[in-house]
Amino acid sequence: MESRRLIAFVRKRAVFCAACLCALVSGIFVPPSRAYLSYIDWNTLFMLFALMTAVAGLEGCGVFKTLAFRLCAVVHTARALACVLVFLCFFTSMLITNDVALLAFVPFALLLFGMQEAVPSRVRALVVVLQTVAANTGSMLMPTGNPQNLFLYNNMGVPLADFVRVLLPYTLLCGLLLALALLFVPKTPLVAFGSSHAEARGSRKILYAVLFGCCLLAVANVIPKGALALGVLAAVLVFDRATLLRTDGFLLATFVAFFIFSGNLASVPAVTEFLQSSVRGHELAAGVAVSQVISNVPATLLLYPFVQDARRLLVGVNVGGMGTLVASLASLISFTLYVKSERHGGFYLALFTLVNVVGLLTMLAFSAILAAWIPA
Repeated sequence: MESRRLIAFVRKRAVFCAACLCALVSGIFVPPSRAYLSYIDWNTLFMLFALMTAVAGLEGCGVFKTLAFRLCAVVHTARALACVLVFLCFFTSMLITNDVALLAFVPFALLLFGMQEAVPSRVRALVVVLQTVAANTGSMLMPTGNPQNLFLYNNMGVPLADFVRVLLPYTLLCGLLLALALLFVPKTPLVAFGSSHAEARGSRKILYAVLFGCCLLAVANVIPKGALALGVLAAVLVFDRATLLRTDGFLLATFVAFFIFSGNLASVPAVTEFLQSSVRGHELAAGVAVSQVISNVPATLLLYPFVQDARRLLVGVNVGGMGTLVASLASLISFTLYVKSERHGGFYLALFTLVNVVGLLTMLAFSAILAAWIPA
């Protein structure tokens, strides 16, 4: 029984376990010391904790479901409903992160389309795939969109406008491609959903809206990130302790483990020399390639200490979120939700891979065109 639980935990928290293993193995070559504390980017951890907690609170209050129900009440065809659900993921992921957007809206999409007998299962699969792509590509625009952006923004030292400008062309192109892909969803008339819907509950939504606003101010460097984290923790402990249970502590721990692993690698001269020669000048390609194997968040933490052009790495790990199922951890969320509901994992995986590989190749070609037209 214990071995089964362990195996189930490792499968569910594969990236966390891999990060811990990497940190432990690297600790053999670089023994633990006070220097480990200097490896950790505390500002990134503070921001990530505050943002995840505020968004978990908003989700717990039903804010996102209320938004979705109200928007879906005005659509009358399967294609129109798919457009609403896909672009909800695209735009909300810019602020609430890609994984939260998928957790909020993929189950909702499966529920609504599951009520429509005239809409075939392959259409539901396509919608969830496009939601996943939308969350992964919409989130690339803002520092608050995903963990790797938050880390890079805190370390690149560039104004927010410059950060957004790097990824804006890719985000716009992805939005256009999503709109074209939605043409494959048929205009099947929908059975009316009815007027009842979940409303955002209680005055707590005001608390979390304020906390979320403070997170945005911290991203803009108006509020110190350490003070923000302490303030969010104090507010939640006083008013809503249950929300802490919905905050992903394993993601924070994963970051700590990869910080230690990356710091230890940087302390080994031979490894440093190899990575510098391999990564510098090839940041975009390295970001895409490594993301396909270990996902884009750990790829960012691994590669950043050795880059020469952080902006190219920023593009690489965001574009690299497309491709394989593991390229972005958020993609695993929607895959799990879909299989749990529909039990057609093979078709979904094939469709997901096709759409993402085409999207990745398109982004790489677009990057080459930009580099030729607008040389660095």
